[in-house]
Amino acid sequence: MDTTVLLIITGTITLIIGAVTGKLFLAKTSKKDLEEVEVKAKGIIKEAELRAETIKKEKQLEAKEKFVQLKADFDNDILERNKKIAESEARAKQKELSINQKESAFNQKENSFNQRESAFSQKESSVDKLIKEQESIKESLNRQIKENEVIKENLNKQIEVVNQKKVQFEKHEEEHQKRLEAVAGLTAEQAKSQLIESMRAAAHTQGLTIQQEIIEEAKLKANKEARKIVIQSIQRTAAEVTIENTVSVFNLDSDEIKGQIIGREGRNIRALEAATGVDLIVDDTPEAIVLSSFDPLRREVARLSLSRLISDGRIHPARIEEVVEKTRKQLEDQVLEIGERTVIELGIHGLHKELVRMVGRMSFRSSYGQNLLMHSRETANLCGIMAAELGLNPKLAKRAGLLHDIGKVPDEETELSHALLGAKLAEKYGENPAIVNAIGAHHDEMEMLFVISPIIQACDAISGARPGARREIMQQYLQRIKDLEALAQTYKGVEKAYAIQAGRELRVIVEADKVTDGESDKLSFEIAQQIQTEMTYPGQIKVTVIREKRAVNIAR
Repeated sequence: MDTTVLLIITGTITLIIGAVTGKLFLAKTSKKDLEEVEVKAKGIIKEAELRAETIKKEKQLEAKEKFVQLKADFDNDILERNKKIAESEARAKQKELSINQKESAFNQKENSFNQRESAFSQKESSVDKLIKEQESIKESLNRQIKENEVIKENLNKQIEVVNQKKVQFEKHEEEHQKRLEAVAGLTAEQAKSQLIESMRAAAHTQGLTIQQEIIEEAKLKANKEARKIVIQSIQRTAAEVTIENTVSVFNLDSDEIKGQIIGREGRNIRALEAATGVDLIVDDTPEAIVLSSFDPLRREVARLSLSRLISDGRIHPARIEEVVEKTRKQLEDQVLEIGERTVIELGIHGLHKELVRMVGRMSFRSSYGQNLLMHSRETANLCGIMAAELGLNPKLAKRAGLLHDIGKVPDEETELSHALLGAKLAEKYGENPAIVNAIGAHHDEMEMLFVISPIIQACDAISGARPGARREIMQQYLQRIKDLEALAQTYKGVEKAYAIQAGRELRVIVEADKVTDGESDKLSFEIAQQIQTEMTYPGQIKVTVIREKRAVNIAR
C-alpha cells in the first residue's frame, strides 16, 4: 500500500516537471527563467518528498495501531478461551469430587447394611434358639401336667383310704373308752378332771418357758426393726447427699442468658460440654442451670468458666476453649493453695509440693459420701490425740493420718489399691518409713511394722464409722463411671471420653486425622458391645462418637 502511494506521488511530480519543462521550451524563455523554473521545480519536488514522507509516517502509524488492535482482540479471544477451559476443568473436578463423595457414602451405607445384616443374622439365630428352648419348656410342662394329674389321682385314692381308716379308728376308740371305764371304775368326765389337774402344773411351767421365749423373740424382732429404721433413715438422706456429690446449680441473673449459653443450633453448649466433660442441663428452672458430673473438679471448672464467660459477654466455641483452659490452670493453683493452708493449719512441715497438691485435690473428692479432705483432717487430728495419749510422736501420727488416703487422688489411674498406691507415692516423695507403712497397712494390705500403723487404721475406722457417713453404693457408682471412661480410652484414635447424664451416655471425641467417618460408626458399635459384655449397669448406655476437623492458622 505504501509503495503504490509513492509511485503515484512520483508520477505526479514527473508530470509536473515535464509540463514545466515543456512550457519553458515552448515559451523559449531565457536561461535565467529556466534557472528560476528549475529552482521552483526543485522546491516543488522537495515539498512533494516531505509530503510523501509525512503521508508514509501517518500510514505506518495507522498500520501499527491496527496491528495493536488486532493483537489485543486476539489476546482477548485467547483469555476467553482459557477461561472457558478453566471453567470446564473446574466443573469436571467438581463432578469427580461429587462422584467420589457419593461413592464413599455408598461404601458407608454398604458397611452399615452389612453390619445390620450380621446383627440381624445373630438375632435370627438367637430367636431360633429361643423358639427351640420354648418348645422344650412346653414339652417339659406338658410332662409335668400329666405327672401332676397322676399324682392327683393317687392322692384322691389315698384320701379315700384315710377316711375309711378314720371311721374304723373312731369305732375302736369308743370301744376302748368303754373298756377303760369298766376297768378303772371312773367315768370319762371324772378321768378328764383328774387329768386336767395333773396337767395344770406342767402347763404353768411350760407357759413360763414359752413366755420367756416370746420375750426373747420380741427383743430380736425389736432389734431388727430398729436396724430397719436406721437403714431407712440413711436411704432417705442418701438422695440429698448424692445430689451434692454429682450436681451443681449455677444461678443466672436472667433467663435471657440461657440463649447465649446454648448458642446458635446449640454449638456453644456442645463446645462447653466437650471442653469440660460436664453435662449442662438447661430446663424450665428459673434463672438456673444444672451442671452434672461425677467428678467435682470438672464441675468446678465448668462453673468458674461459665461465670467468666457470662461476665465477659463473648460466648463462642473458640472463646469457650480458651477460658476453660485458663480456668483449669487457675484451679490447679487454687488446689495447691488449699493444700498449703491445710498443712499449715495442722502444723505439718516439710511436705513435698506434689503431696501438698494431692492434699488440695482431696477437697474436690468424696470417699463413700464423705468429703475426702474433711475425712483426712479428722483422721489426722484423732491420730495426733491418740499418739499423744500413748506417748508416741503426735506430729508423725498426724502426718500419716493426713496422707493415708492420697492414693484416692492420683494423676493417673492404676490397678493398685488406694492404700498401696498411697504408700508408693509417699515413698517416692521421701516420707518416713513409718508413714509409708501406716498408709499401706491401714486396710491390712501390708504387714504392720510400726506402732503408728494400727493407730492410723483405728482412727480411719472411727472417722468413717458414723451411721450413714459412708455408702458403698455411691463409691461403686463413681468407680463404674471411671471404668466407663477408661474403657473408651483404650481404643486407638480416641482423644477424650466423658461419661455424662449419670452414666447413661458416653461421649467419645476422636482425632479426625486418625479416625474416618466410617470408622466412627464402627468404633461406636464396638465400644457399645464391649460395655454390654464386660460391665454391669442399670438401664442402657448411649455411646456417641464425635469427629470434628479443625483448621487453625494465626494472622500476624
